[in-house]
Amino acid sequence: MASTSVLYIDVWSDFVCPFCYLETPVLDQFRNAYGDAVEIRWHAFELRPEPTPLVDPNDEKLVEIWENSVRPLAEERGVLMRMPPVTPRSRKAFETAMFARESGRYDVVHRAIFKAYFEEGIDIGDTDSLLDIAATCGVDPELLEEALDDGTYTDLVIEDEDFAKKLGVGGVPFAVLSRDPAPGQEAPPPIALRGAAPIEHFEAAVGRLFPDGFPGV
Repeated sequence: MASTSVLYIDVWSDFVCPFCYLETPVLDQFRNAYGDAVEIRWHAFELRPEPTPLVDPNDEKLVEIWENSVRPLAEERGVLMRMPPVTPRSRKAFETAMFARESGRYDVVHRAIFKAYFEEGIDIGDTDSLLDIAATCGVDPELLEEALDDGTYTDLVIEDEDFAKKLGVGGVPFAVLSRDPAPGQEAPPPIALRGAAPIEHFEAAVGRLFPDGFPGV
């Protein structure tokens, strides 16, 4: 197994998107297979930023999507989740995860926010809820509260979203797989995967990026 990252997966997602949560087990499986040779980099993408109206959690169309698409995929991927009773904005949640990155707690906080929303129905747009989630993950809630109040990480969220616009990202989850160039060669073009792609799509992308075989495997 390679000891340093040679494959990069950039993922744009939103904490309030069920399909983004349903992509996490696929990425876990992929990372478990390739270990440190893969670096997964999460990016913010707000589906409903201000002033976009929030969706009624009891909206008939939303309920239909959950029953016909979300629940079957959740069962297939072994993910426990329920339809949340609220549809919050997610900017503060992204800022919370970015704050946690500074102390090496990004992954655990990122996962905890997803779980809090889709398993416990917690309003992740509420600052107090985010402070509680972060505290259980070993993040200093007082320092986090200061960062959220000051908007310390707001610009980073906006940068992620601006870059997504340049890439033409219109929905999430959206993943881009890329690699460093081999010595004396140009790197192959990055490969984009849209939606809650299955593991087979990631494996196929690796085969295209590394036609001579993935290093260390």
